[in-house]
Amino acid sequence: MKKKFMYLGVWAVLFISACSSDKEISDNREKYPVTNPIVMDTAYTNDYVADIHSFRHVELRARVKGYIEKIHVDEGEIVKAGQILFSLSRQEYEVDALKAKAMLKSAIADAKTAELDLQNVKILVEKNIVSKTELEMARAKLDALRAKVNEAKSYVASAELNLSYTVIKAPFDGIIDRIPNKAGSLVDEGTLLTTLSDNKKVFAYFNVSEKEYLDFTTLIDTEKKNDITLVLANDEIHNYNGCIETVTGTVDKDTGNIAFRACFPNPDLLLKHGSSGKVRITKEEKNALIIPQKATFEIQDKIYVFTVDSDDTVKMRGIVPKLRIPHLYVIESGLSSNDRIIYEGIQLVKEGDEIIPEVISMKQILAEQSKEQTTVMAKN
Repeated sequence: MKKKFMYLGVWAVLFISACSSDKEISDNREKYPVTNPIVMDTAYTNDYVADIHSFRHVELRARVKGYIEKIHVDEGEIVKAGQILFSLSRQEYEVDALKAKAMLKSAIADAKTAELDLQNVKILVEKNIVSKTELEMARAKLDALRAKVNEAKSYVASAELNLSYTVIKAPFDGIIDRIPNKAGSLVDEGTLLTTLSDNKKVFAYFNVSEKEYLDFTTLIDTEKKNDITLVLANDEIHNYNGCIETVTGTVDKDTGNIAFRACFPNPDLLLKHGSSGKVRITKEEKNALIIPQKATFEIQDKIYVFTVDSDDTVKMRGIVPKLRIPHLYVIESGLSSNDRIIYEGIQLVKEGDEIIPEVISMKQILAEQSKEQTTVMAKN
């Protein structure tokens, strides 16, 4: 009987010891924050390198040969349409105009004389004094002289046109660019005098891939095409939103890209022809399944997360992201909103580990990330 009690005592000690061991194992599990993917509407932006061009940008070239007598404007000056910019030497062209007008007067006088001769010949023909052949010759002479009148008129018009070319005026309101030739320089026909830029609004040309173009078709056909922003070379945002105006009709075979043109107001004339920048387009994603990038890791170009099953056991699962936005992934496949994933400490666990999950909501994570971004911007 005493031996039985001894055995029972030993078994009790072993049972208590086993329970105590299990408790110690349970207590040795590590705590890890876990979260659930969240379904929400979000927006993301894409930046595209853009070349900026003036709304109107023209080269002003000399139409005739001559010396630059006077430059009426300075580089960088704002000018109005019709304002005189350059004056070229005009004496030679004034002489040509005078000669052309004198030739015209002479031709008109000869034509009038021929008209009188024709009238006299008609009278003589009616009286049978001269033959009808004389009448035809008189008419032919008059036609020839009238042709000379028209030719002389064309000389006058050409001479006056060349004379007008000695004064170069602004074709529209704009800003004068560099003036390479100074007063006194001899310029030939076609010599560049300056360029004129109308920068009240600017065009931004950029390229997108064919896939992105197909994604943007709905954006282009809606009013949201008027919500395009321009990032300047110093990473500042242009004060005025723009809109996508045109899309080219062909895909570049070499690059697979399609050219877009966006238009931006520029009333303060900050943007210049030839500037660079980035067009930023915002696109909405409806009912997106979102997880933190911090919860993912990459193995051989594939992305994985650690999920936690109902037994609090860690499992490795591959996922397919649809797109990447700051600090977050939009998931295309591999997860659902009911899954639990480890948010932090993924480098410390491995598949099959048992953990103690500490649930943190995605809304809290998003709020913390937003706060961090605000802090960083404030420091900058």
